[in-house]
Amino acid sequence: MLEMTDTAREEIEKYFADKEKAPIRIFLASGCSGASLALALDEPNDTDEQGEVNGITFVMDKELYDQAKPLTLDIGPMGFQVLSSLELPSGGSCSGGCSGCSC
Repeated sequence: MLEMTDTAREEIEKYFADKEKAPIRIFLASGCSGASLALALDEPNDTDEQGEVNGITFVMDKELYDQAKPLTLDIGPMGFQVLSSLELPSGGSCSGGCSGCSC
């Protein structure tokens, strides 16, 4: 389903060190800097693609997965980042600027 860098794997393992492992959803989020793929803890549903990487379950809407694959999970300056072939529009939907990000 996706590749994961060693750094990303280590951070996820640290997070779940004292918690029960839950599936991680990859989803399309929008914000002040435009659309991006993001992560959240969530249970799979009937419209999801599921996969396991290093003992961690990832889920993603099948249609979005088909458009975005291949995927790589990495760590960037702002935390986790999901890299893909999906071309996402840049720029957010906030009118009047985003200094407070009150979309």
